Amino acid sequence: MCVKWVLHFLLFLPVLLFTSGWQGVAAMQVYTSGRVQAVNGTDVRLKCTFQSSYPIKRSTLTISWSFRPLRPSNEETVFYFHEKAFPPSEGRFQKKVVFVGDVTSSDASILVRDVMFSYNGTFSCQVKNPPDVHGNVGEIQLRVVASAPFSEIVILAVAIGGAVLLAIVVLAICMFVRQCRKIERMEQERVPQERKDLVVW
Repeated sequence: MCVKWVLHFLLFLPVLLFTSGWQGVAAMQVYTSGRVQAVNGTDVRLKCTFQSSYPIKRSTLTISWSFRPLRPSNEETVFYFHEKAFPPSEGRFQKKVVFVGDVTSSDASILVRDVMFSYNGTFSCQVKNPPDVHGNVGEIQLRVVASAPFSEIVILAVAIGGAVLLAIVVLAICMFVRQCRKIERMEQERVPQERKDLVVW
């Protein structure tokens, strides 16, 4: 009886897996850095990569970037790709966006030139590779600042460098003092010997 139930279960298992959605990942996955900080007037790379469950076809794949400012406003088209790049012909990003990705390497990144404070907001990256057209939209929150602050890594590097330099200086001083004491001791040992030689003479 048990064997019969096991056989029925094994025969029915493929149907269960298919109906429960165990068909593998069938949605486009988009990955971004999340938060990016850039100094006003500099260029910034907005990285966006993707993973599709279907072979990438350049003829059908599309990439679209949009921008939503901090203040409530309509979304603005930043960039579009379909077989070739289509940068915006008007708006704040005209002649400001360059495609630096590589679709064959699943890279949909763009470069935004000469960023301004009006670029503070959220950049969205969406990729479609038919029939893989459903999935998440990657977002990057860009923060444009007046100047680059010292990061914790820089401060830590300076602290470690200062500590190493201080240790070298202390070691050099110790070696110098030790050498001076050695010379002084040799001088003290040499003077009595010279006096003794004079007495004998």
